[in-house]
Amino acid sequence: MKFSIEKSKFEIILNNLQPFLDKKDSSQITSHIYLETHENTLILKATDYEIGLETQINIKKEIDGNATVSGKRILDSIKRLKDKEISIETNGQNLYIKQEETSFELPMFDANEFPKNIQETTQNKINFDTSSFIQFLKKITPAIDSSNQKPELTGALLDLKDYTFNFVGTDTRRLAIVKQKIQSLEKLNLIIPKKAINEILKLFSDEIEIFYNEYQLIIKNQYYTFFTKLINGNFPDYEKIIAKDFRIQTKLPKQNFLESIKIINSISQKIKITFRSNEILFETIQTDNYGKANTQFEYQTNFEEEMNLCVDSRYIIDFLSQIENTEFELCINEAKNPFVLKDGDFSTLILPIQN
Repeated sequence: MKFSIEKSKFEIILNNLQPFLDKKDSSQITSHIYLETHENTLILKATDYEIGLETQINIKKEIDGNATVSGKRILDSIKRLKDKEISIETNGQNLYIKQEETSFELPMFDANEFPKNIQETTQNKINFDTSSFIQFLKKITPAIDSSNQKPELTGALLDLKDYTFNFVGTDTRRLAIVKQKIQSLEKLNLIIPKKAINEILKLFSDEIEIFYNEYQLIIKNQYYTFFTKLINGNFPDYEKIIAKDFRIQTKLPKQNFLESIKIINSISQKIKITFRSNEILFETIQTDNYGKANTQFEYQTNFEEEMNLCVDSRYIIDFLSQIENTEFELCINEAKNPFVLKDGDFSTLILPIQN
């Protein structure tokens, strides 16, 4: 294999492939990036078996071939070169990087041993408007647990049924859900790992195609083909958790609410919010050795009687940071019961702190 490529373009791609490498054991082929030349195209792949990425770039090819090379070492080498064209070729068991008077020699593994993770033959396409897919994932991701012992709670549920596509995430203290109306009668239930979602949000915006099979989710655009293993498990019956009716539903101003919470957060993340008919008060709960803070603003609410709501403010901030409207809706029955924050089709159910 022998080809030439612009250093800057090559470095960008190598950077994007890094999260997909096995960084724990450099002796494994999954710590390597796979390279293959075909006509005037260089195909690159990286995978740690759980997630993977494939991409390609135009090159000046001289000799076809394939190779693997340590993803970390080739990136470290490329970073040290000038922003000019570089030459890459293989000879025997090594890959050589050359630019003017500088050269690197990196060992290769057997390219035929590189895993073939994407199963092209059994893909089913998800037929719905994907333009909002990334935004929906972004809204629910903060609510997904990263370290729960139950694997199904460390991912986002994509639940298609009854002309609705629901995107759901939970950490057991809150549950975020986005609902999208669709025309399809298809039924689908997939759990995507949070690790995979974080990479999806980095790589993709819109103009994507989404495929799946029994084990994988595959996302494609004109630059990348991404895959992730799906989580095998039963997601909690989230629809039973959310109350059908609420005693109090009131619109609240996003900016005033957010600014007030941030004031209290300078002392404590756990806060008490007091709703009165014509004002809302915010104050700290934990005061020992931390100090105290309080603030308030006037606002006409739908609360006929005073209600105190104790809550981890991080959950409210995560919700408010994902909405664009100037107002949001609070739905609540009793102070000690779960309450819901809503903005159109996006809502978050939050368990209050029992103070």
